[in-house]
Amino acid sequence: MFTVAAELPTGGRAGVIETPHGQIRTPAFVPVATRAAVRAVLPETMADLGAQALLANAYHLYLQPGADIVDAAGGLGTFMNWPGPTFTDSGGFQVLSLGAGFKKTLAMDAKGVEADDVIAPGKDRLARVDDDGVTFTSHLNGSTHRFTPEVSMGIQHQLGADIIFAFDELTTLMNTRGYQERSLERTQRWAERCVVEHERLTAARPDKPRQALFGVVQGAQHEDLRRRAARGLRGLDFAGYGIGGAIEKESLATIVRWVTEELPDDRPRHLLGIGEPEDLFEGVEHGCDTFDCVQPSRVARTSRVYTVHGRENLNVAASRRNFGPIDPECDCYTCANYSRAYLHHLFKAKEYNAATLCTIHNERFIVRLVDRIRETILDGTFTDYKADFLGLYRR
Repeated sequence: MFTVAAELPTGGRAGVIETPHGQIRTPAFVPVATRAAVRAVLPETMADLGAQALLANAYHLYLQPGADIVDAAGGLGTFMNWPGPTFTDSGGFQVLSLGAGFKKTLAMDAKGVEADDVIAPGKDRLARVDDDGVTFTSHLNGSTHRFTPEVSMGIQHQLGADIIFAFDELTTLMNTRGYQERSLERTQRWAERCVVEHERLTAARPDKPRQALFGVVQGAQHEDLRRRAARGLRGLDFAGYGIGGAIEKESLATIVRWVTEELPDDRPRHLLGIGEPEDLFEGVEHGCDTFDCVQPSRVARTSRVYTVHGRENLNVAASRRNFGPIDPECDCYTCANYSRAYLHHLFKAKEYNAATLCTIHNERFIVRLVDRIRETILDGTFTDYKADFLGLYRR
């Protein structure tokens, strides 16, 4: 169930998603716990820094430890000692990352050349798509695995997340218009199969809390395909919707607007794989409610940290004798107790604590930013806050 408490003229809104494991006050940033863990940080710490929900990866948990193990443990939240709401994606992202060898950030830049059989230099194709599903080659041991909409639904039901996603195909910006059209038709058919299987599994496991199934809108950078995809999924009466795909940064607001104009207002919308501050403002402003991204934890492990003046690198000479915090305005545990000089030392010494402390800061920075955005929607100061924040952040 989703209720809206306040709206922006542009379509953004603040509201509440009700789940079996608690409320999610939106807009909200959902940190990524790919393998039932945010790298280098305990679930208890994620709760302390204000995360309302966590998102795990169905494909990776299927490979290890196995969805049946998570099910036997009592579901994803119990398994990882996380009491709040959880999301799982469908495995659709791995169609891109293992099929073409691109991370999403690279796929967003893969433009200017059209190719349907694209593969990243130095990579092997580990996912092959057909109309029925996807055959994966495990990156762990080379074993072969078959994902269909029904398999994805079965895995996600065993994982037991509150919000799950229909199985879809994530394409790159290099794919031709013809391929994008065929992929969109395939994703629509898969969505229809997911709905049927979701209802069957829900009826077969009446003792389990009901999971909310979200459809995923693809369509790359094509307005007609995005709108067609949204209308097609709208007809299947999903509990909510994900907006997926490799999206060029400069087109993000436009593509989100195309999609949200077609989707029902009474269902939540999740923008998949988006977490940079500028992109969060655009996504919220045009009607997205929740967001997930690995970026805060990923860049933290390479000494990059978020500040009110932009993203900075601690592993530089200027940090060596800087005894101030990462960001004086941040209220996280790291900024309250550790200096840039100490963190610089940890990275140079290759100590694991470096990743832990910087991940705590980055996740808190992004969670707090979206919390503040929510507050400004409620109190009517969003436009001023966006201008003030980005005026400093982009300097």
